[in-house]
Amino acid sequence: MQRKGILAAGNFIVDVVKMIDRWPAPESLANIHDQYWSNGGGAYNVLKNLAALQVDMPLAAAGLVGQDHWGQWITSDCEQAGIDTSMLRSTAEASTSYTDVMTVKATGQRTFFHNRGANALLGRQHLLLAQSDARIFHLAYLLLLDELDREHPEGHTEASLLLQQACQLGFCTSVDLVSVHDARFGRLVKAALPFIDLLFLNELEAAAITGLPLTADGQVQPEQALAACRQLIAAGVRQWVLLHFASGVIAVSATGQVLQQGSVQLPHGAVVGTVGAGDAFAAGVLAAWHQQQPMPAALQWGVCAAAACLQHATCSAGILPMDQCLLLGQQYGYRSLEIPAGT
Repeated sequence: MQRKGILAAGNFIVDVVKMIDRWPAPESLANIHDQYWSNGGGAYNVLKNLAALQVDMPLAAAGLVGQDHWGQWITSDCEQAGIDTSMLRSTAEASTSYTDVMTVKATGQRTFFHNRGANALLGRQHLLLAQSDARIFHLAYLLLLDELDREHPEGHTEASLLLQQACQLGFCTSVDLVSVHDARFGRLVKAALPFIDLLFLNELEAAAITGLPLTADGQVQPEQALAACRQLIAAGVRQWVLLHFASGVIAVSATGQVLQQGSVQLPHGAVVGTVGAGDAFAAGVLAAWHQQQPMPAALQWGVCAAAACLQHATCSAGILPMDQCLLLGQQYGYRSLEIPAGT
């Protein structure tokens, strides 16, 4: 089979983004200046971003929405973007998932109030991978898909079994995580690691899995980030761990290669919101990886897509065609990100 394209499965969410003047104390008031609704969730965001990047490849959605207005809106939105929705199913058992995203206008900091809805019911029975000829299977987010996060007594999870099947079918598997407080965090992720080719995560998630302190005085410590990546490779990741944070990304391969890429130095005031930046980074990397670009180029594609995302309050409306995203890096330059020698 000649595989081509990306199949993204997992969270399909409607984000209701509210731009507020401040984060209020209990029983006090904050003003909402603007409100948007848009795509949300790892699978949905990545697909919308890939469509906006205009890199030539088939895109397909796999997930579960409710039989309601928002479910119809998600399906229609995907179809208008050229995304195949034949594996995006609906259920009468739950409403479509949504998130209220409270974003402080002056800082871009956001807080999420999430209703899991139909995403909680998504199971292996809904994801007929054998029917897809995509090259990459992207699953997001672990820790926010209740049925796929379900554990088996022997140590497997539903997600790990799904990813194992994807590997056996010949997909390149890609997984992204979500930053949640869950006592099972490390256990659930580690069960899936041997079946993940590309693992995307941030510093909070890496710390939750490895137990390593990755930050000091609010800043990510590159040597600690590198140690976390190496620990995840040792735990079974098949090709690359990509640990992204505000100032850049550190990537480590299963063969021991270490790469670093600083984020784009957008000018002061250019960052409107940070929601969706991690998914934009993943979309840029996956687009490059699908096009068989080397990983250094893929990281650059990723940070430039993330920079475009930061210039809008929603997850995907700021995404530009890939060549225009790359111009942001050329125009503003990249942050310096140096791993000390000997680490």
